[in-house]
Amino acid sequence: MSPPSPESLQNLPPVLVGPLLRRLEPTRLVLWLVGSRALSLTLRLQGVGDICLDAGQCTVIPIGTHAFVHLIDVPLDTALPCDTLIEYDLLIDDAQTGIAEWAPHLLYGEARGPNFVLRSRIDQLLHGSCRKPHHPAVDGLLCVDRLLASPHAATERPALLMMSGDQVYADDVAGPMLRAIHALIERLGLFGEYLEGAVVSDSAALYEHEASYYHRADLLPALQSNETLRERFFGGARKPIFTSSSADNHLVTFAEVMAMYLLVWSPTPWTLITPKPPKLIPERRERYALEQTRIDGFKAGLGGVARAFAHLPCLMIFDDHDITDDWNLSAQWEETAYGHPFSKRIIGNALIAYMLCQGWGNNPDAFGPLLENAEGVIATGHDGYLDSRVQDALINKLLKFQQWHYVLPTNPAMVVLDTRTRRWRSEMTLKQPSGLLDWEALSELQQELLDHPSAIIVSPAPIFGVKLIETVQKVFSWCGYPLLVDAENWMAHRGAAQVILNIFRHSRTPGNYVVLSGDVHYSFVYEVLIRHRQAGPRIWQITSSGIKNEFPPTLLEWFDRLNRWLYSPRSPLNWLTKRRRMRVVPHVPEHAEAGERLWNSAGIGQVFFNEQGQPQAIFQHNSNGSPKTRMVAPESATDPL
Repeated sequence: MSPPSPESLQNLPPVLVGPLLRRLEPTRLVLWLVGSRALSLTLRLQGVGDICLDAGQCTVIPIGTHAFVHLIDVPLDTALPCDTLIEYDLLIDDAQTGIAEWAPHLLYGEARGPNFVLRSRIDQLLHGSCRKPHHPAVDGLLCVDRLLASPHAATERPALLMMSGDQVYADDVAGPMLRAIHALIERLGLFGEYLEGAVVSDSAALYEHEASYYHRADLLPALQSNETLRERFFGGARKPIFTSSSADNHLVTFAEVMAMYLLVWSPTPWTLITPKPPKLIPERRERYALEQTRIDGFKAGLGGVARAFAHLPCLMIFDDHDITDDWNLSAQWEETAYGHPFSKRIIGNALIAYMLCQGWGNNPDAFGPLLENAEGVIATGHDGYLDSRVQDALINKLLKFQQWHYVLPTNPAMVVLDTRTRRWRSEMTLKQPSGLLDWEALSELQQELLDHPSAIIVSPAPIFGVKLIETVQKVFSWCGYPLLVDAENWMAHRGAAQVILNIFRHSRTPGNYVVLSGDVHYSFVYEVLIRHRQAGPRIWQITSSGIKNEFPPTLLEWFDRLNRWLYSPRSPLNWLTKRRRMRVVPHVPEHAEAGERLWNSAGIGQVFFNEQGQPQAIFQHNSNGSPKTRMVAPESATDPL
């Protein structure tokens, strides 16, 4: 790939992506944006005035010749008012040009700047997961934009948007998206890197290789010891029980992952490139053309998505596709993936990008030393390439990092779990699925929950899932094939399951829990009563998935039906397998057919809470334009889980 010419880099917009509102508190504002250069920024805040953002308030990390991540963290001496509309602006350089000039697509109506609301308590929130750009469904984040665009009082705005996993799909990339990624890398001069253990020697050779599109499995060394790695990391192995995934365009380099973030969060980078299809065989050309229509539809909605991000605090946590499919599913997977320098680098690059684009904004205090290391990776590069030794050293630190989780000091308290990097590995066999949290992490979770009257737990995978699907996953795990069915659920590991249930039973942990989850590509609500504890606890498992993804409709319909038949209260199978310490009441989608419990439509979830932190209304907004769906609790139900 040839370096960008000076002419091609002229007239780049100052801001490529953002601002995104991240963690907002009355005395602290955290924002994120990417500029085409290091920007001198002034935050104009209603009721406060102008705040010139110096190096202590804005960390700038270059990721290319013309791409700079700006991590904005502004402490305030005086607390901002809650439940009040607060206007803000970001002024650039001495020209003092604001968002109305450099990003008018971020504004609603006649407004001259964006705004936000700091809610005094979480009385409502939005949540969802799984946003795959080339899925045919309409982007569910546009539901968020429509809600914010409708007239509403400050006290009617959701407290936050919680994105609970798979904000990007690093492992499942459409051909046109990969082509756009490469065009943006060239346009912005994103830094290259050297690759160890691969057929290609560096990123430039990767981008130009004939196998770069739809055949990336061929770029791994053909060693027998690496066979499992090839099949699971790049092979696109089919999983006929639930879904199929394609890893043949898996992102590899740090530049590729960063370009993906830019392209899925803002319309601006798309205006800078004119990608053309690569040379493909006829079969691939047909696939490319179909994917192009879907990417075009995705791209058309990005203005509304960016506008929502500029008005609503957004918190995030990773799941597997943010890094790679089946990430840390079992001890055997970990040994294989981290035992080869190329696959370890791929995982590490996605983790560096996650830290810069998602993790930091959730909890900036946890990332100080790591940010210094990230700056060191860039600073030690030469000739537009990252220094491999420094890059690998940072990756090693990220793989050992144990503070991806975080707690929001809200009312109710919100505890966001990292169910990917602190897993309870099976002691019986390396092939068996790991528990989603290990003993130490579960102990820390209990400490966080003590003496709270109510709590919201964000678990990317549902704690209480669909019993039939979990049973199928268990059968495949027994047979030694957990990877085929993504056997990742809380009940797949007996130790982790018992401990999480004991935490719920603890007399000093909350009496009311709401568990927000995604991952599964369908939506459902269970109300769960844990027996053998006086006065509770009451638990609501609320799952909203996906934002831009759906389960195969016919398959889900059969799973839903079989689950009701096989595990009905009168079923002998249910009696033999039920969890006798739980009573489960499934909520019913308002517009569903008789008996249907699983809702299959891309969109966004919305939960309203009462003063006790209990959900009083649960909705699923459908991106296809159909009316929002209320998840209704039946008058009586006693389905044991």
